[in-house]
Amino acid sequence: MVGRVPAPLVFVVSAFSQYLGAGLAVSLFSLMPSTTVAWWRLVVGATVLMALRRPWCRSWTRKALALAAAFGTATATMNVIFYAAISLLPLGTVVSLEFLGPVAVAAVTGRGWRPRCAAVLALLGVVSISGLGVDVGEPDQRTGVVLALAAGAAWAAYILLGRRVASAGAGIDSLAVGMVFGALVYAPFAVGTAAGALTSVRSAAMALGVGLLSTAVPYGLEQAVLKRLGTDTFALLSSLMPATSMLVGVAVLGQLPSGWELTGLVLVSVAVALASADGRTPRPASR
Repeated sequence: MVGRVPAPLVFVVSAFSQYLGAGLAVSLFSLMPSTTVAWWRLVVGATVLMALRRPWCRSWTRKALALAAAFGTATATMNVIFYAAISLLPLGTVVSLEFLGPVAVAAVTGRGWRPRCAAVLALLGVVSISGLGVDVGEPDQRTGVVLALAAGAAWAAYILLGRRVASAGAGIDSLAVGMVFGALVYAPFAVGTAAGALTSVRSAAMALGVGLLSTAVPYGLEQAVLKRLGTDTFALLSSLMPATSMLVGVAVLGQLPSGWELTGLVLVSVAVALASADGRTPRPASR
């Protein structure tokens, strides 16, 4: 069924699903800390992926398990920091700032003028957002900027580890196993407040929705269509992701961006398009 749908449309649906999940997560921050919400997302995502992929059916070497564990821990860290950032800053602002991570990877590993120009534009976008669009004199917003940039660094680590996982041929099976490791790593920080998701049917449904919208739906859709996307189309659609997150922030959370934030978003979007155009920047992790 999905195979008959135009790949760009599926890509856009996947992006909206990711950021709707993040928007839903923000609504849970009043019930539990952001780390706990991120942990629930990991638990739900790991459960769904393990059920779908059944990675225990394949043979695993110690090296493959260690790589999966590192990959999963990087994925978990990226999302824990990301959720902490969106508890302090608007969703679109955080996504734009953290895109500095994958753009930096493209600048270091890519060839030609595109990734270098992308790095410059991304830095200008970050300055526009963090230096002019956000009140860095306000402690929470300053902390949010630092966390968003740290999430970008974790995203870069995810990309580099993801390339090793992909080259080993494990793919989504390693992600499924890795998310189990990630959930275990962050369990000590979340179990004390995890019951907040079980206080009502609504909160439990929201926690389940975060995991499904941010992990299960996007990864399922992406696996069905990514191979059908050309490099140019991939670059164009990737560049729309910061804008997608900002639209979700406006529509779902009522987070209106400032003029400087909009300027930064445009700069980052162009940077993402350039960084993705050589085909070396992999698809960002689901949010």
